[in-house]
Amino acid sequence: MTTSTTLSPFTARTDRTLIRGVGRSKRFVLAQVTAPPAGRRRERLAVNLAFVLDRSGSMSGEKIELAKRTIVEAIGRLEPRDRFSIVAYDDRVDVVVGSSAATADAKAVALDHLRLIDARGSTNLSGGWLRGAEQVATDQLADGVNRVLLLTDGLANQGIVDGTEIATHAAALRARGVSTTTFGLGADFDEVLLQGMADAGGGHFYFVRDAATIRDHIASEVGETLEVVARDVELEIVVAEGVQVEALSPQPARTRGGRTLLDLGDLVSEQVLDLVIRLTFPFGDVGRTSGAILRLSDRDGVLGAGDGAAEDTRLTWTWADHAANDAQPRDVEVDRSVATQFAARARQEAVQRNRQVDFAGARHVLAATAKRIREYAGRDARMREIVAELAVEGETFSAPMPSLMLKEAHFASANLSRMRSAEGRALKHRETTPR
Repeated sequence: MTTSTTLSPFTARTDRTLIRGVGRSKRFVLAQVTAPPAGRRRERLAVNLAFVLDRSGSMSGEKIELAKRTIVEAIGRLEPRDRFSIVAYDDRVDVVVGSSAATADAKAVALDHLRLIDARGSTNLSGGWLRGAEQVATDQLADGVNRVLLLTDGLANQGIVDGTEIATHAAALRARGVSTTTFGLGADFDEVLLQGMADAGGGHFYFVRDAATIRDHIASEVGETLEVVARDVELEIVVAEGVQVEALSPQPARTRGGRTLLDLGDLVSEQVLDLVIRLTFPFGDVGRTSGAILRLSDRDGVLGAGDGAAEDTRLTWTWADHAANDAQPRDVEVDRSVATQFAARARQEAVQRNRQVDFAGARHVLAATAKRIREYAGRDARMREIVAELAVEGETFSAPMPSLMLKEAHFASANLSRMRSAEGRALKHRETTPR
């Protein structure tokens, strides 16, 4: 029987508790996090938002008009204790409204200034985004949520254009308390760039298929920001010497003094999050044990065990012979989460291979992943469904696909691996899982 330790709001369990004495066993851990309801706080956290709007020529017409109206609506939801700013960019970057308290007068000024924005020029994405971050940092809220919201329909073709360098800047801003959320509109933006910015920056990425859905996605993100209950959430994994740790979930991971740390960003009221970690064990003597400590913490101690202390959970594995290892049962819930992560990874790789005209490679990665999942799926209906889905997708990815379809596939797999809905929203009920 597998080990499962429950310490609300955090649980951890492993797929199997026996490991091979003469083989490098790989075992998976499923850590499940549930954020508390907003009612635990007497009032919500104040927010400090910079709206960064791409006004390059491709945004002309309905897109930029709807984006401007959506920003006005979003600012209308803020209270005087909140702050906002607006930056517009093409090849030139302009601060439309500098960092301001969200008073009625400031909102009226923002409306007047937004009316004057029109589409033109090329795309200095990094310049606009960094100027927005500068506005947030100018009046950064020590006890609030500080975030840049970047909306673009194009590529970074001015300023910093290297995605790795931009993601490095996003991570540095996050370390200073300023997160980044990105919205990619239409068929021509770089989803890898925007996803990387959001992941490194501790925010979220949204695929906005058309102008009509701009409002839904921005309203959803602003609504989530207003519901944040735990800031800078972090999962720490401590294992014995010789045990290797790898995060299968896409949250940024780093090591510090022999510990592995997963940055989970900010969690909203009642949000649920599943995280999958793979451990590789060294050889060991039969009967000996090895363990892991998983610790959940956040900046304000909201997720603590009642006294502000971090949540801990401990798991133990025992070295055993091959016969005992082969006979041990598996935890199906852990296996499902592992299969979900492997499938999401395969789909994102297939997207890139299809775009590179490597159709055989796209099909192969999906087929290989389906085979791998089939080996441990048994009779489980959900895992067999994942295998069937990958088989169908293998046929689809083995031929040229339209850019919009590739972006939809990327967005769907990204949401699945991050425990977000098909629309990119945080999931809030443990019984509700993304499909």
